[in-house]
Amino acid sequence: MIIRVLGSAAGGGFPQWNCACPNCRRLRAGDPSVQTRRNDSLAVSPDGIRWALLNAGPDVCLQTEENVVLHPGPHLRSSPIEAVLLTDAELDHTTGLLQLRQNSSMDIYATSPVLWALEDDFPIRRIIEPFASFRWMDTIPEESFPLFGGKLSVCPFFLGDKPPRYVYGEASMGANREPEAWVVGYRITDRTTGGVAVYAPGIEAWSPTLERHLKAADCIFLDGTFWQGDELRKLGVSELDASDMGHLPVAGPGGSAERLAGMSARRKVYIHVNNTNPMLAEDSPERRRLAEWGIEIGMDGMEMEV
Repeated sequence: MIIRVLGSAAGGGFPQWNCACPNCRRLRAGDPSVQTRRNDSLAVSPDGIRWALLNAGPDVCLQTEENVVLHPGPHLRSSPIEAVLLTDAELDHTTGLLQLRQNSSMDIYATSPVLWALEDDFPIRRIIEPFASFRWMDTIPEESFPLFGGKLSVCPFFLGDKPPRYVYGEASMGANREPEAWVVGYRITDRTTGGVAVYAPGIEAWSPTLERHLKAADCIFLDGTFWQGDELRKLGVSELDASDMGHLPVAGPGGSAERLAGMSARRKVYIHVNNTNPMLAEDSPERRRLAEWGIEIGMDGMEMEV
């Protein structure tokens, strides 16, 4: 299985268009220790010919052009992209579906709540219907499904029940509703090599379910949105903590870094990194600490085989 990082940033990309945080200022000033990143997305393939996207954000057309393996084939209208797997219904993971509408045919995999949101509150499905032949596939946590004729096996697993902020009504009633799989990760197994990759860009908590799937992985792509839980409040950007936004911070008590360091995977990579996160800077103490633990920061264009 071939995995290529198309984008490694959280929503807004890096730099973010309206942000003057220290990282964004350094990048705009030409500091070589920080590098531009597009919105979080991966591409996976069993053979380097057929590909599936993991999330499709607003940068999807730029990302396909920047990666030759995703360029169209010899036919006038064609694409090696056969499927998109959505981890949630967030705007930075779904708006790219609108750009993929041009006379295309592909499978879109998501859980029932996500498919419902894309039909109702954010009606992408109805908008796209006149333009493309998308097949909307309902996925169920812990029930595996085949990709590429069974070359890859994909197991979605529950990560959180926090709906996007644009979702209204019963689905957004918090404690009064039953937990639903609004956020999932994917464990992808290559049926030929036995290699296992896990993609989990949005983690509300370090759960037994998450740990079980990570223990089986050779390669992990994990939520690295915020370094600290109060990162945005300290910068005066927002009153929301990481937990309010559905993300487990990297550092601090209960953070993900020490637990991730203990995993046996050959490659452990933080993905979905917010522009405010100090670990984006290659010369930062935060980056050095992670390197000592054998943890990488995802980079656009990074590729590996599993």
